[in-house]
Amino acid sequence: MTVTADTNQHYDLDPDIFGQFLDPLRKYSSALYESESDTLEQAQRTKLRFVADRLGLTGGERLLDVGCGWGSLILFMAQEFGCATTGISPAPRQHGYIAEQAAARGVADRVHTRVGHFEQLDLPAKSFDAVTLLGSIVHMPDLDAVFRRAKTVLRRGGSLYVSESCFRNAAARNAFDTRAGTEFVRADIFGWGDLRPLSDLLTAAENAGFSITAVDDLTAHYHRTIEDWIANVDAAAERIDAHRPGLAAQLRHYLEIANAGWGYTTKHYALTCRNAR
Repeated sequence: MTVTADTNQHYDLDPDIFGQFLDPLRKYSSALYESESDTLEQAQRTKLRFVADRLGLTGGERLLDVGCGWGSLILFMAQEFGCATTGISPAPRQHGYIAEQAAARGVADRVHTRVGHFEQLDLPAKSFDAVTLLGSIVHMPDLDAVFRRAKTVLRRGGSLYVSESCFRNAAARNAFDTRAGTEFVRADIFGWGDLRPLSDLLTAAENAGFSITAVDDLTAHYHRTIEDWIANVDAAAERIDAHRPGLAAQLRHYLEIANAGWGYTTKHYALTCRNAR
């Protein structure tokens, strides 16, 4: 039986909260900075172009984004590359927001979403040219099931992009997985989450039959991304707390914990795979 985890307590918060500290696209994962002067918005757009490059998108592809968040990737790929996109999220509030944004941007015919869990939804085999999971596999308990499902829905020759925060090795996971900071992020923020070493992701991808085509270390970029998010939380603390008193401090604490471990206990990687056979 496939196990799923409920993380709606965080991702189903009011969209306005995320709009206070994320970039205008509301992309809730690592950006990619090309220079010291890059703004968060510029760096997030650069990251989305990087994902498109890793996937080999040229235009018009069928793309599935698992854990689509507030729709930044599917909206971007629909607008910039004319892709037919589908987003999956278990958080109902995100779907209404994405539909509104797709209509406003004139891409409602190319942007669709499904409410639920990737491992359980009925999706036709070989129906996508590309599958992405940006910061979402951490909330999925069964890695093998996720990678097998991704391979099933990809056409032959299709690409899979996974970016995720990982413990830097098994020893770090054993030492820090039950520390107070980790438990706070897992229980108080997300409800459930499991950081694994990169080797676990690679093993699951290989066991599913994927060919690994690229591994990128984006750790420094995520550190800078979170620094920008913290600055935005501080600037908008009153507006965030208007939704719930103390929420800004809770968000700041979570982000500080995430940034404290980079390079020491945690890393952030982008893994690109090809469904070669």
